[in-house]
Amino acid sequence: MAGAALEIDRVEAAYGATRVLKGVSLAVRPGEFVALLGSSGCGKTTLLRAVSGFVPIAAGRISVDGRDISGLPPDKRDMAMVFQSYALWPHMTAAGNIGYGLKLRGWGKARIAERVGQMLAMLKLDGLGERMVTQLSGGQRQRVALGRALAIDPRILLLDEPLSNLDARIREDVRHEIKALQNKLGITAIHVTHDREEAMVMADRIVILDAGEIAQVGSPEEVYNRPASAFVASFMGAGNVVRLAARRDGSGLVLGAGELSNEIQVPVAAVSGPADGQVVAHFRGEAATLGAADADEAGKLILRGRIAQASYPGGHWRYGVAVGTQHFMVDDPRRLPVGEPVGIGLPLSSLHLFAAGSPADRA
Repeated sequence: MAGAALEIDRVEAAYGATRVLKGVSLAVRPGEFVALLGSSGCGKTTLLRAVSGFVPIAAGRISVDGRDISGLPPDKRDMAMVFQSYALWPHMTAAGNIGYGLKLRGWGKARIAERVGQMLAMLKLDGLGERMVTQLSGGQRQRVALGRALAIDPRILLLDEPLSNLDARIREDVRHEIKALQNKLGITAIHVTHDREEAMVMADRIVILDAGEIAQVGSPEEVYNRPASAFVASFMGAGNVVRLAARRDGSGLVLGAGELSNEIQVPVAAVSGPADGQVVAHFRGEAATLGAADADEAGKLILRGRIAQASYPGGHWRYGVAVGTQHFMVDDPRRLPVGEPVGIGLPLSSLHLFAAGSPADRA
């Protein structure tokens, strides 16, 4: 990509005989916030550490502003990393930690003090500069770690699951603070996380990795509403899966005719892959509605079943609905009795459809 701040070109990395990254390519625009998202072992942290220089690459090329940095050590790449564990010096104050990188770069005391003061003010740590980091809360320590990274004015900011050690309320606050700072400073940021909501809230683009390869790249809206594969659909929350019979009808497909479901007609283009005989549908529980078991609404797929379990996570009820031998999770604001026959109503817009047996069907 012309003008990319960071370009990763067919990068491979391995631990011993185990290939972890399998030819990953990605271009990041200046000032863009990109989240690397995936389950444990998918390669997202290895990719971040390959970019930073902490993991050597076996093949490929990593460039910053068009300059090949693949063979440079971490301290020569004009990057800064915020670690999951904070990695702060426990014997230093907050100010000492923030200014540590500047001291290594040979800055004078007055210049360091001025820069540290700017960081403390920007990160809402006024008055805490002389406090030992061991006396700070988790959220304050995370801000100190962020301040240390930003103080050196890096070309690229790398974030390695920096919020995972914070409790839920503080994590929500800090994620918005980091995003606001990134926007204000115009810095290019790469953020590793396994938290789908965190990636959705913070990132301009999300890169979903699976087994060392990129499964999809897109805006939060794109990967959520238009997943490229069954794996992405499931990872982005559409974990309910039903296989439906499919037959051609003119220019479209008819899905779902059977004892436990009605028919719904869809355009062929709505299915990823050549639908022939069977289609796999993914859907989110919150996109479904519960109604009468014998309902038959135009434009909706109805799965006929019975409520098998109920729980109240707050704000709505969550039901496990048995449809034959399958179980689906569906949210509904009403309290309904276990055992009641129901129909799961699914508008076409709520279904992510993949041809059974196609590469996109493999979750």
